[in-house]
Amino acid sequence: MDHSRVPVLEALEEFRRRGDVVYGPPGHKQGRGADPRVVDVVGEGVFASDVLSLNGLDDRRQSQGVIQQAEELMADAVGAERAFFSTCGSSLSVKTAMLAVAGPGEKLLISRNAHKSVIAALIVNGVEPVWVHPKLDAERHLAHPPEPDDVRRALRRAPDAKGVLLITPTDWGSCADIRGVADACHERDVPLIVDEAWGAHLPFHPDLPAWGMDAEADLVVTSVHKMGGAVEQSSVFHLQGDRISPEVLKQREDLLGTTSASSLVYATLDGWRRQMAERGQELMGTALARAARIRAAVDDLPGLRLMGEEIVEAGLAAEVDRLKITVDVRDLGISGMRATEWLRAHCHVDFGASDTCRLSGTITHADDDHTEHLFVDSLRRLVENAGSIEPGPPVRLPDPPGSLELEQAVLPRDAFFAAAEHVPAEKAVGRVAAEMISPYPPGVPVVAPGEVITETVVEYLRSGVEAGMLLPDAADPTAETLRVTAA
Repeated sequence: MDHSRVPVLEALEEFRRRGDVVYGPPGHKQGRGADPRVVDVVGEGVFASDVLSLNGLDDRRQSQGVIQQAEELMADAVGAERAFFSTCGSSLSVKTAMLAVAGPGEKLLISRNAHKSVIAALIVNGVEPVWVHPKLDAERHLAHPPEPDDVRRALRRAPDAKGVLLITPTDWGSCADIRGVADACHERDVPLIVDEAWGAHLPFHPDLPAWGMDAEADLVVTSVHKMGGAVEQSSVFHLQGDRISPEVLKQREDLLGTTSASSLVYATLDGWRRQMAERGQELMGTALARAARIRAAVDDLPGLRLMGEEIVEAGLAAEVDRLKITVDVRDLGISGMRATEWLRAHCHVDFGASDTCRLSGTITHADDDHTEHLFVDSLRRLVENAGSIEPGPPVRLPDPPGSLELEQAVLPRDAFFAAAEHVPAEKAVGRVAAEMISPYPPGVPVVAPGEVITETVVEYLRSGVEAGMLLPDAADPTAETLRVTAA
């Protein structure tokens, strides 16, 4: 296929060349009605390029097939049979993928280190989760993806499961043995969905971790805005084989997706695909070399522990995405949360994720010599000034880490919609949660609806909040009270 073509961008360019006057949405009429104060901040191009596909980029019959052509080019670029664009982020895409495989009352195997959007999907669609617990890393207090044998055991426990959802890479960069898990699924002829939100870049360089389509996954969801070059909310479904119907997937997406898809998302997805098809290996190779230099420099800084190939050697993960720079800061006497706050205030750098133990930053094809040096210099300044940073109250981390694995007593959907009450956190022990509680970032729920709350969880959440943990989806973000099903 001709990857110099960009159907969406070409249609947008033609729309602007023609100078069409639109008597339909969006109401700002390509920026003519936008507040100049807004235009000063976001720019004229944002509004001028905000065009509906129907009677905008294309005609009312969609006869030019603008979006379809762009999706076909995307599929070809990444080695998929089909690709579908989504403008609502992978939070919606993963819900759609789950709906395409399992319906209300049916079972789906799910890695318990899933993002909160996966739990939300269980509430929306009424699927019964069969949890596959991740591999727990006691030293780092981290959850790495489960192994193929974990999936096989879970499939034996639930032979009627309709499929498996695997999350890889994790927010911290550890990666699953996708091919091994795919083999375990296909032995029973069930599909494998891979939530590869952090993996949009993986098809474009052989030294990056395995790409789901190459590793025989049936359906892969990516967030191109995370590691790629498209704007926020850019997501793509990639499909191959016949275990999941493309018609069913498209209908499920239509059920959940917006009817006012953003041309800005479509256009940047299209442009990013062209960039990667033409220069992806070169750009990813440069990013990998840059990350290697950063890793070497960070490894020499006292008090910092870089996560790398040692977790593979220890059998904790199949691979590591080296573009994820995950650094344990506990030896500095501070939390990752305090470290990121100090770096933002004093170095004007924002790290993507942090928790009690560590912080993490990503390197992409967009980084340059300046950002490379700034990354290292900022961490060097953190090390030099760590003694002056208030450590804050300690977080009571669970020991062993597996004590955060809770009993699922009620289906998530049933618990979420059940009659509920707020009780003091200490009185919630032994009760069934009626809410999600997800420290953010990365947004993996510590508590999901239907799980039985334990004293360990209460202590972890309350001490975490005191230390600066953010719980944006909790009914009470202070964790002083918890929402439980009514007695």
